[in-house]
Amino acid sequence: MEEIKGKVKKFILDEFLPGESPEALNDETPLITGGVLDSIGTLKLVSFLEETFNIQIKAHEADFSNLNTISDIAGLVHTKLETG
Repeated sequence: MEEIKGKVKKFILDEFLPGESPEALNDETPLITGGVLDSIGTLKLVSFLEETFNIQIKAHEADFSNLNTISDIAGLVHTKLETG
């Protein structure tokens, strides 16, 4: 899980928060409800997750309940990797 969180955090910092201190983004920072990710950003995140972890995220899974925090995202990815 920590490896997943690390990759996701790096992607979000690089893509959506350039120049931000890594300490400003923690596992529970709200990404969608906090305005870091908009609809286009969410699509970019989903593409990154699918390519990086070789998983498929269904449209109904790409919402704030699964993608709002790094912890939520890591949980989704972890579940997808376990169920294959």
